[in-house]
Amino acid sequence: PATPIIEGIINLHHDLIFFLILILIFVAWLLIRTLHFFNAKNNPIPSNLIHGTLIELIWTITPSFILITIAIPSFALLYSIDEVVDPAVTVKAVGHQWYWSYEY
Repeated sequence: PATPIIEGIINLHHDLIFFLILILIFVAWLLIRTLHFFNAKNNPIPSNLIHGTLIELIWTITPSFILITIAIPSFALLYSIDEVVDPAVTVKAVGHQWYWSYEY
């Protein structure tokens, strides 16, 4: 990375991918576990559980906390992009219909 801002964006990307993979593995595990335990062959007598208020609260509140923890470093990086940096070289690339023009 050429600047600290890009380095922060790359680090945020790597952290987000790590946690997304953890969430993916957890959700896949829950899906496989649900398919196994609620199969008619494995469990011929179904459960009479109708409402699960606690689990509904958990799976509603947990994603909101995950989104908040993603938003905080994202906003910090977004506002750090607005800092004025005096570049040594500026390249302006303009796309025309059949060619590109460059200004340095």
